[in-house]
Amino acid sequence: MDSQGATADPQLQQFIEVESQKQRFQQLVHQMTEVCWEKCMEKPGPKLDSRTEVCFVNCVERFIDTNQFILNRLEQTQRGRGSFSESMSE
Repeated sequence: MDSQGATADPQLQQFIEVESQKQRFQQLVHQMTEVCWEKCMEKPGPKLDSRTEVCFVNCVERFIDTNQFILNRLEQTQRGRGSFSESMSE
């Protein structure tokens, strides 16, 4: 096996990418929970009142929309640069 055998393994690369995506997703969920909890939860109780529930729904929807917008913008920026990272690794 050559020195690049492990890093060139497509299955390993895909596994690492999937695990990285899972980690990013968990971080986003944690961040969203923290942000929306601070914004919407005035006094914890046994039930959510309708105002708090609506606040959580709106907060989560805006959080998802914002993150999707940022991801799309980053993808466009990376595509606009071409394959800069690929040229650096050659």
